[in-house]
Amino acid sequence: MADSEATIIAFVNSIRPVFPSIILNAAFAACVFTLFVLLLALSTKESRRRLVFRLNVLAICLVLTMGALTGLVTGKAIVDPFNLVSTNTFIAAIIFLIFPPLLYDSILLTRLFALYPFGSTPATTLVKIFAFPLCIKCARVVVITIGVHGFVGLGTTTEALIQAESADWFRSPYLIAEWSMQIADNLYTVSLFLYNLHIRTSSMRRGEGATFIAERIRQIFYISFANFVFPLIFNVAQIFSITTDRSPTAGGLLIVINNYVTVVGVLCATLWFSGSEWARTRNELLPEHMLNTLKPTLGRVGVAGGMSGSPVASVGKGTVPHHTADLDPGVDSKQLLTWEKENRHILV
Repeated sequence: MADSEATIIAFVNSIRPVFPSIILNAAFAACVFTLFVLLLALSTKESRRRLVFRLNVLAICLVLTMGALTGLVTGKAIVDPFNLVSTNTFIAAIIFLIFPPLLYDSILLTRLFALYPFGSTPATTLVKIFAFPLCIKCARVVVITIGVHGFVGLGTTTEALIQAESADWFRSPYLIAEWSMQIADNLYTVSLFLYNLHIRTSSMRRGEGATFIAERIRQIFYISFANFVFPLIFNVAQIFSITTDRSPTAGGLLIVINNYVTVVGVLCATLWFSGSEWARTRNELLPEHMLNTLKPTLGRVGVAGGMSGSPVASVGKGTVPHHTADLDPGVDSKQLLTWEKENRHILV
C-alpha cells in the first residue's frame, strides 16, 4: 500500500508543472474557437475583404497552432514521460510562443492606417508616424531570432533542451529586451491612436448626428485602451517573473496567457465592429416600402444602432449619412462626410 501511494505521489509531482498548461490551453482554445465561429457568422462580404479581418484570421490560426503544439508537448510529458516529442516539435512550440506577438501588435498598428491613409497623407508625415514602430518591430525580430537560435544550440535532443530551458530562462537578456520593446511598441501605437480619436471627437460640433458618431468613437477608445492595458499587465508580469523566478514554469504560463488574451482582445474589438456592420447590412436589405410603413407608428426605425432618417454612423468602409437633410441644424454634413473618408479602411 505504501508503495502504491508513493507511486501515485511521484506521478502527481511529475505532472504538476505541466498540468496547468493543459487546462489553460483547453479553456482558452475553446474560447478563441468560439469567437472565431462568431466572427465568421457576423462577417459580411465587405468586412471579409478588409485587411484587419484577414489578419485576425491569421492570428487565430497562429494562436490555435500554438495551443496545439504546447498541448502536444505537455500532454506527451504526462502520458508518455519516457518518450517525449521530437526536437523539431519542441522547437516549433517555442517559436509559436515567442514570434506571433509581433503579428498581434501589427494588427494594432493597422488602426493608424485609418487615420493616416496612404493615398491622402504626405510622405513626410507617414515617415514620422510609422518610422518608430517599424524600426522597433525590426529590432524585435532580430532579438527574438538571436535568442531562439541561441536556445536551440543548447542541445540536440528534447531532453537536453528541457534541461537547458531553466538555465537559459532566468534573466534572459533577449526575452527581457523583447518584452520591453513590446511595451514601448504598443504604448506608442495605442497612445497615438487614442490621442487622435480624442482630438477628432473634441473638435466635432454638437448635434444629433455628431453626438452619435462621438459615442461610437468613445466606444472604440475604451476598446483600444483595454486591448493595450491587459497585454501590458502580462508583459510586466513576464518581466518580473523572468528576473525573479529561476523556474520557467510560471513564466511559460504567463506567455501562453498573454498570447491568448491579446488575440481575444483584438478579436472582441473586431467582433464589436462586425456585429454593427452585420446589423446595418441586414437592415439596409429591408424593402423601402416596409420602412415607410413603419414610420407613421414607430417614428424613426433603428438601423445599425442609429435611426432611420438620421445618419447611420459606423466604423469602417461604407459609413455615410443617409439623409443629411434631416440632421440636427448644428451638425455639419461635410464633417460627417469627412469622417466617412477617414474611416474607409478600418478602425478596429
